[in-house]
Amino acid sequence: MDYSRFLQYLNGHMDTSGTSGRQIIRFPHPAQYAECLRQLHKLRTKMPGLRRVRTSSLLRAFLCPLGLPDRVTHNRFGLFVEEDSIISVHAPSSPSKDRSPDIPWGVKRIEAPDVWPLSTGQQIRIGVIDTGADYGHPDLRSSLARGINLLNRFTLPHDDNGHGTHIAGTIAASGGSQGIIGVAPRSLIFPVKAFDHNGSAYVSDIILGIDWCVRNHMNIVNMSFGMRTKSVSLQNIIHKAHEANIVVVASSGNDKKNRAIDYPARYPQTISVGATGKDGRVAPFSNRGPYIDIYAPGEKIYSSWLGGGHREMNGTSMATSHVSGAIALLLALKPELTPDQIKRRLRRTARPLPANSRAKPGTGEANAARLLRGKPKR
Repeated sequence: MDYSRFLQYLNGHMDTSGTSGRQIIRFPHPAQYAECLRQLHKLRTKMPGLRRVRTSSLLRAFLCPLGLPDRVTHNRFGLFVEEDSIISVHAPSSPSKDRSPDIPWGVKRIEAPDVWPLSTGQQIRIGVIDTGADYGHPDLRSSLARGINLLNRFTLPHDDNGHGTHIAGTIAASGGSQGIIGVAPRSLIFPVKAFDHNGSAYVSDIILGIDWCVRNHMNIVNMSFGMRTKSVSLQNIIHKAHEANIVVVASSGNDKKNRAIDYPARYPQTISVGATGKDGRVAPFSNRGPYIDIYAPGEKIYSSWLGGGHREMNGTSMATSHVSGAIALLLALKPELTPDQIKRRLRRTARPLPANSRAKPGTGEANAARLLRGKPKR
C-alpha cells in the first residue's frame, strides 16, 4: 500500500464544512495501520487536513470527515470503509417534575438494598457512554471519576442534556438523606461524553468511547442508546471490549417492537435490556422479544438531574442503568466472572415475568439479591 498517496488523498478530500458526511476506515492488517499511523503523525504538519483525522488503535481505524462515497476509498486502497452514522440516546418519554428524595422504587424492586451489607459495588469501574454527568450534583460527588469528553478533549465531560446524569444517578448515586441512593453506591462512574446537548452522536464517537474504556480498564460499559441500522465497525469494537473482559450493557429501545431491538443491544456480545413497570410487566414502550436478555425497572424512574435536582423518566435507558448497577454489585464480590458467565447468571436468577408479558419464555426481570446468591429463590 502506498501510504503517502493514501494520506494525500485523505488530505485532499477532507470535508472541513462538516456537511458532506463522515467515514470509518478500517485497516485489515495491524502492520498496515501502524505504518499509516506513523506517517499520519509525520505528515500532519505539512498537510493540515490530516489534523481532522481521529484514530482508534483498538479498531485499527481512521475516523474522517470525508466528502466522497465510501466505495471510492475501498476500491482505490483496499480498505474497509463504512459510513459514520448518527446514533441517539434512548430518550425517555414524559419526564415529570421533581419530588422529594427517597430510595427510588426501581432500586428497591431489584432488591439492591438487601445486598448492600455484602456489596455496594466497591471500586468497580463503569464507563457510561452518554451525554456526560453533572459534576456538581450532591448525589454524585463521590461517584464520579474524571472520564473523558470526546467532543472537547480539554474539558470535563459536563452534561448539557440530563440523560447521562440520570443514568449515573441510578447506577451509583450516594446522596444520603438529602438525595437518592443508586444500585451500587460505591462503584465509580467514568462519564464518557460522546453525545451532544440534543442526545446525538456519530458511531465514530461511540467507537472512540469504547476504545477509551478498554484502554482505561473499565469493568462495565453502560450504553443507553441505539440505532436501527447495523454497523460492522461498532460490532467489531464491542467484540474487542468483550474480549478484554468488559461487560457491555445496552438498552433495547423504546419502539414497542415485539421481535426486534436496536443496535448495539442486538449484538450478541452485549447484555440487552428491556424495561418493566411498577406492576412487574414489560413496560408498554419497551421493545421485547427474542433478542432481550434481561428486563429491569424503566418506568417512572426517579434519579439525578442537572443543577443538583431530580427527575422521573421512562425508558429502556433507565432499565439498563439498573442492570449495570446490579452487575457492579456482583463483580465487587466475584471479580473473576466473565461477561458470558454474568449474562447467564443474570438470566438464570431473574425474577419471572407474568405469563402474559409477551416476552421470550424464560426471560425475566433482574434481581440483585438472587444474582449475588447465584441461583433462583425456591
